[in-house]
Amino acid sequence: MAKILIIDDDQVLANMLLEHIMGEGHDIVVKDRLAGGIKELQDSAIDVVLLDVQLPDGNGLDYIERIAAAPSQPEVIIITGQGEADGAEKAVLSGAWSYIEKPYVIRELPLQLTRVLQYRAEKKRVTTVPVALKRNNIIGSSSKINDCLDQVARASASDISVLITGATGTGKELFAQSIHENSSRSSENFVVVDCAALPETLIESTLFGHVKGAFTNADSASDGLIKHAHKGTLFLDEVGELPLGIQKTFLRLLQEHEYRPVGSSRHRYSDFRVVAATNRDLKECVARGTFRADLLFRLQAYNIELPLLKERMEDLRDIVLHCVAKLCRRYGFEMKGVAADFIEALMAHEWPGNIRELYQTIEQVFIHPNLGHTCFAIHLPAKFRVQQARAGVKINLEPINEEIVGDDSSLLTWGEYKKQCEFAYLKRLHMISKGCVAEAARLSKISRTRIYQLINKHGIDFS
Repeated sequence: MAKILIIDDDQVLANMLLEHIMGEGHDIVVKDRLAGGIKELQDSAIDVVLLDVQLPDGNGLDYIERIAAAPSQPEVIIITGQGEADGAEKAVLSGAWSYIEKPYVIRELPLQLTRVLQYRAEKKRVTTVPVALKRNNIIGSSSKINDCLDQVARASASDISVLITGATGTGKELFAQSIHENSSRSSENFVVVDCAALPETLIESTLFGHVKGAFTNADSASDGLIKHAHKGTLFLDEVGELPLGIQKTFLRLLQEHEYRPVGSSRHRYSDFRVVAATNRDLKECVARGTFRADLLFRLQAYNIELPLLKERMEDLRDIVLHCVAKLCRRYGFEMKGVAADFIEALMAHEWPGNIRELYQTIEQVFIHPNLGHTCFAIHLPAKFRVQQARAGVKINLEPINEEIVGDDSSLLTWGEYKKQCEFAYLKRLHMISKGCVAEAARLSKISRTRIYQLINKHGIDFS
């Protein structure tokens, strides 16, 4: 017998499901709001959640990951009256078991429940051996970065080809090195091939090496990168930059693991594991004809997509402390402290250049002429402090509330008044946006990052 939670404000359907499922001997709880469902998940060990999409206090699709992360880690089945392809995709990518349209829910649900409960039972019997993963300077403990590290652990257990995707500056090479260092090949070479810098005229010599006299100025034999990668890992950095003419050479190399040094008549074999990285959308490149589909299939046997820094801002403080410590060692400084306003100013930035931009920003701080034992916001480039100041002002555009200001005998200090205005504004924003942070950002014209800062500052539950 399983415990099933139905979160749906359609009482007729909820009662039908209640009667239908209870007939199978399961224990059922029904809630008509997300808030009530979330509380039930905290109080009870739920196995499966049947989740509606359009609910009075939010969109169910936005809560899938939060529900799945509840103490009992329930499976989620989406039931919706308005099926949409985009919604179905979002549900699956967020970790939902399946996506059922309401007109068919009575017919399809029994089979889905049988399968999901069988899966859940088998999952509990699987024992996972704890692994001390070598993180290789990958900093953070957010859910997004932990998901990526879980993928690193799985990829490291085999020789499967891995494609790491993500925007510039998200740390693709660090993750590639981590896969290598956690694999059975860790004692061998990690060889980087910078695909964006490979000259077409020298590609074969660079990769495969050459024998003495193979061409002008070839005064001695030279081993190529492929030989150095034997028994180790070959990392194809920025593989999306490979010219189309070179891609065929790579495809054959990855398929056969055989190559011939320039000027040699004998083929050689290299036992390497390939990991590739790109900031391009290779499927789009295939559609445009600038990347071979067969090479993409060969590379993306396993895909790890890295998040943007702005999607894991809870990691920012740890990353900053790591960067500061690293720069102190580099410049021979004593360890420096980090002030709260320094972190707040960095949190207000969108970070289009991701971690690389963050590191370069902190490096600018280290050449500030007035830098002492502590990093303050004043040490940052002016644009960061301007951005922080503007974000702070935007939140206070509500008309003055006489009750908050107080009368002449009890006039609040500016700091107290500002704090209470922020709190009142956030409560109203929470009500109008129905607890959706994305909608709150749109209405207030405040960045999501700043909203999260204010939520944490005032202890408001935006759900």
